[in-house]
Amino acid sequence: MSKVWFVTGTSTGFGRLWAEAALERGDRVVATARNLQALEGLRERFPDTVLTLELDVTDREGVFAAVDDAVRRFGRIDVVVNNAGYGHFGMVEELAERELRRQMETNFFGAVWVTQAVLPVLRRQGAGHLLQVTSEGGVRAYPGIGAYHASKWALEGLSESLWQEVAGFGIHVTCVEPGPYATDWLDRGSRHSDRLPDYAQRRAETSVEFEVGEAAATVPAVLALVDADQPPRRLILGRLFPAIEEIYEDRLRTWRCWQPVSLAAFGTPDGR
Repeated sequence: MSKVWFVTGTSTGFGRLWAEAALERGDRVVATARNLQALEGLRERFPDTVLTLELDVTDREGVFAAVDDAVRRFGRIDVVVNNAGYGHFGMVEELAERELRRQMETNFFGAVWVTQAVLPVLRRQGAGHLLQVTSEGGVRAYPGIGAYHASKWALEGLSESLWQEVAGFGIHVTCVEPGPYATDWLDRGSRHSDRLPDYAQRRAETSVEFEVGEAAATVPAVLALVDADQPPRRLILGRLFPAIEEIYEDRLRTWRCWQPVSLAAFGTPDGR
């Protein structure tokens, strides 16, 4: 049985790749992007199975309207991919208020609005799968991109509560955590704060050379994810597990080391 997908950020990158893969295997897709012209190729190739919509995910009313359009066209929604977003680079001290708010409005609140808009549909169906694209930036952090990490960690936390709230309705929630891939994310999908000279040395010291994966290689993994009867709550894409495992092991060591202090902070039943 073919699925109906609702995908945000389908002009380029993962959103475009995954939408095309779904269409090529016979699924139907509601493809959204801020620039409708960028979706003309999808309309030409798949006129009967794609609905292209202009959508800025920060527009809550527009998001709800887009979901209504999707249901009117295809009758249901099976897979929701919260993919729209960008990265903002800047040390925490360098972030302007408007920059940080804009980052959160798109990456976090935009995903919240889509989630809220589709949940009534999925609940009525008694089924559905939300894919929250949080990236490795939702489980680890680098200096110089704190705003982006804040937005993705927030989405991970929200999704951790969400799956517990909606599992009884037959709705699955998965945080998809890709590492670095050969997309145009850095060129097209990133912005930068004005730099303070005080951080020049730290910036140079923490510069990282990433091993970049092939974006198309994520397609089979995502299709396997949406076809799984019991999908995981988190899925790493790429060669990230050893580094992430080390981070979590370090946290456990720290918590264990400081456990006597933690327990002492609880006090005693009689208050002494």
